[in-house]
Amino acid sequence: MSLPLAATAPVTPPHTGGLLLLLDGTAGLLTVAALGIALLLFLIIKVRLQPFVALLAVSITVGLLAGLSVTELFGTVQRSDAVSTIESGMGGILGHVAIIIGLGTMLGAILEVSGGAEVLASRLLGLFGEKRAPLAMGLTGLIFGIPVFFDVGIFVLAPIVYAAAKRGGKSILLYCLPLLAGLSMTHAFLPPHPGPVAAAGLLHVQLGWVILMGIVVGIPAVLAAWAYAAWIGKRIFVAVPQDMVEAAAEAKQAVIDEQRESGVVPQEQPVALGTVLAIIGTPLVLILAATFSSIAFDPSTGRSVVEFFGSPFVALTIALLLAYYLLGLRRGWSRKSLETVSTASLKPVGNIILVVGAGGVFGAVLKASGVAQALSDTFHDVGLPVLVLSYLISLVLRVAQGSATVAIVTTAGIVAPLLTEGDHSQAFVALVIMAISAGSIFASHVNDGGFWMVAKYFGISERDTLRTWTVLESVLSVAGFAVAAVLSLFV
Repeated sequence: MSLPLAATAPVTPPHTGGLLLLLDGTAGLLTVAALGIALLLFLIIKVRLQPFVALLAVSITVGLLAGLSVTELFGTVQRSDAVSTIESGMGGILGHVAIIIGLGTMLGAILEVSGGAEVLASRLLGLFGEKRAPLAMGLTGLIFGIPVFFDVGIFVLAPIVYAAAKRGGKSILLYCLPLLAGLSMTHAFLPPHPGPVAAAGLLHVQLGWVILMGIVVGIPAVLAAWAYAAWIGKRIFVAVPQDMVEAAAEAKQAVIDEQRESGVVPQEQPVALGTVLAIIGTPLVLILAATFSSIAFDPSTGRSVVEFFGSPFVALTIALLLAYYLLGLRRGWSRKSLETVSTASLKPVGNIILVVGAGGVFGAVLKASGVAQALSDTFHDVGLPVLVLSYLISLVLRVAQGSATVAIVTTAGIVAPLLTEGDHSQAFVALVIMAISAGSIFASHVNDGGFWMVAKYFGISERDTLRTWTVLESVLSVAGFAVAAVLSLFV
């Protein structure tokens, strides 16, 4: 069975005006698409415009050039039947994504502040022993990376890496690279992280399928990345950065002091490992159960109950309430402390939510203007499968401008029409999302904030960061895409 190609349909521009007055039909629409993507890259790379503003500006520009009227783009001041493409695009995606990202962020914050990460790492290090400490660090990143953002995972777990590397007396690369691979895999492939959640919303895929395919694709990919980490870590020696060890100790004390001022009392008694694993696993199990109950069972009260508790909103709320009680209230936290930690955790996600929303606007404008359909027909003529095109588009956008989130939401908007034509299963579309996510992490380099975070926290020179972290991300990307491509032959 071959990889599916996008079905063709004649492009009939729904509007006249704009650039289409100069170029007719498909040629005009493709020119608009090329100018829009070029403008997006220019604004982000050269002008250094915030990605949310850049995506919004490009969406408006593409809409006007393609012939959308001001009323179609913005609606009208008076109440009328006119639908604003910008408002529907923003609201359509954020109605799905914002709640999941918000709940997941608060869950990760409670796990972080309660010491769940340290318990997880220390228990795994004790279980695997000194010789297998790199594997323990990799598993720590893999498990703890599910509920926390990539940069938060580095901040929380870096001191544990320092300690393990000092005890082992080997290159810090042997310990930090497996950890980074685990954090990066979950960030790219698994909800509730913004990329896969946003793509699921834009391509209308049940989150359970994204979780399942994220696990099936991500595990082999991270194993390949761990193998590379073990190989390169023995060939490049990087000492533990003493200045970062001291800075980490000061940062940890500052966090403790801030927590005390906010009414959060640090607990001496460590969290039980089983508690941490149960809280992290609860939403995944509930969402997967709901997804497959709709396939395995006929409509019934029992199935409705499973689907209710497996709704992403309900499942994450249950996990958050469990964390509040088991990691907070039961260990002496006040309700005010829980509120303080939860509220503070939401401050950094505003930018992510706005970028995702602007990506929704971009997709809506592409669809309403006919540009997306023109791209779909052109890609079909190229002869490449949808999965391959999705990966390549995401990869190019990622390497060009550095942001994985921008690469994902832009690519999803471009390839969405390729999936509306024909009878594609939820499983296949979820694999397309995996391909997009894999492309979005390829070759992290100097235009990516994650590159500099890795170099700074682990004391790696820019040259060695390119030889290690950049290649590690590329291995993770290529391996993930390869697994997704093979699986697509059978779904």
